[in-house]
Amino acid sequence: VLMFTMDQLMLHLLGDYVLQTDHMAIHKTKKTWVAFFHALVYSLPFMLICDSFPALFIIFFTHGLIDRFRLARYVAMVKNMLGDPAHFRSYLTGTGFPEATPRWSSGWLLVIIDNIMHLVINGLAIYYL
Repeated sequence: VLMFTMDQLMLHLLGDYVLQTDHMAIHKTKKTWVAFFHALVYSLPFMLICDSFPALFIIFFTHGLIDRFRLARYVAMVKNMLGDPAHFRSYLTGTGFPEATPRWSSGWLLVIIDNIMHLVINGLAIYYL
């Protein structure tokens, strides 16, 4: 059984949106130190509900990796390629969605995928570590 709680969601939103500066948001995909500084700031509020160092480290490290390398776009690519393998080349874009997909749509879908990735990893780390 996997347990996700409202406090996990609220801490995720606090760390990823409220505590993230504009500088972090702009540069975290370009500079590794910015991505991991953002991940550190993001992880600190989780100390309120988690006393497991391994869980906190997993939350920190995976957050830095996901944001630095924009891993959500690869999840989108794989998802879309599996759904439409005949047109796999059209998904080899910066977003994992075809160029014909409106920017607002692919942008929001990436934000949703990114949030789901963080929330699932956080929940697994907190519950099992």
